[in-house]
Amino acid sequence: MTMAAVIEDPTTAANAPARSSGQHIAHVEVFHDLREVEPVWRSLETLQLSTPYQRFDFLSSWQRHVGTRTNLQPCMIVASDAGRRPLLLLPLAAGVENGIRVARFMGGKHTTFNMALWRQEFAATATQADVDTLLHGIRDLPAKIDVLALTRQPQRWRDLQNPMALLPNQPSANGCPLMRMAPDAVPSERISNSFRRRLKGKERKLQALPGYRYCVATTDAEITRMCDAFFAIKPLRMAAQKLPDVFADPGVEDFLRAACLAPLAEGGHAIEIHALECDAEVIAIFAGVADGQRFSMMFNTYTMSENARYSPGLILMRDIVDHYAGRGYTSLDLGIGSDDYKRLFCKDDEPIFDSYLPLTARGRMAAFGMSSMARAKRFVKQTPALKRMAQTLRGALRR
Repeated sequence: MTMAAVIEDPTTAANAPARSSGQHIAHVEVFHDLREVEPVWRSLETLQLSTPYQRFDFLSSWQRHVGTRTNLQPCMIVASDAGRRPLLLLPLAAGVENGIRVARFMGGKHTTFNMALWRQEFAATATQADVDTLLHGIRDLPAKIDVLALTRQPQRWRDLQNPMALLPNQPSANGCPLMRMAPDAVPSERISNSFRRRLKGKERKLQALPGYRYCVATTDAEITRMCDAFFAIKPLRMAAQKLPDVFADPGVEDFLRAACLAPLAEGGHAIEIHALECDAEVIAIFAGVADGQRFSMMFNTYTMSENARYSPGLILMRDIVDHYAGRGYTSLDLGIGSDDYKRLFCKDDEPIFDSYLPLTARGRMAAFGMSSMARAKRFVKQTPALKRMAQTLRGALRR
């Protein structure tokens, strides 16, 4: 572990709203050992404002299996008050990109949302002065980070503003479709009766299959069986769609299997798996993270057999929506991207943003380049003609 004390700038401190000294950042430290930071991380999970993607069990599994294999060094930033009470933890991993040392959120492309773990009472009152102090402290750490590339951050979480939105930012290239679920709403308010009837008609074909059922994997044996099915089907499905198989990247399968099996203290697992199956096969799989208020989709696939004709993915999605609504959840998202099936369920969007923050002189040009590339990517995705052209070109290059 290395550390650096942060002394607040007098001008900034003078302009900040009056607040008890326990609510100010006084120290910023960096930890490179997951075991050393684990007690602080887990304590913040119980007092936190963050998404379920920031759980220790989830991200430590990613770092062990993916981050380490891709030469990414853990850089967990902890900011604390004068009494060394942790106020927030930034779960980052740093690596060299084109000669520049860049720190990004742990989890890579497998997290929909990225956040710091904030002590909720601090997040609720955090000001511009607080996040400026945090950035100043990170800049002075001996970790020698050139750029903070903090992408896919939600503007708000659990009705509180994400304090990192006070730093310079821009809209993310892709949006995240969101379904809001009002407590005690009737099922037709979540999914219309006409859509339910269409799905019920398709499901009758599947119900004729011996042993047809919807299930949530809870035992190690069920989870392992579902993972086996996913990693057998997904490469075939991606190849059929002429898409790259991101699940074949080094360490990804080991990471996902470990996170699916990791039990949480409050019950459930770091990743929850839902499936439609029959005695002959697993027909469809959707998996994601849940925190008592929201379910967030991570990955999915469906059979290559004739049973794919009956929209098993949509049927399973209906079951998942009803499952979490019955447990009192208030929202559900289907991950980053604008696939047509997502709009059948999700009518809103979760605002998400990126920040590319230079910490050194040589990081300035790199941060500008990253920001510009992200803006260009967003422009293409927001322009239908350009998006179709990009998709055509991508498909031609993969033939």
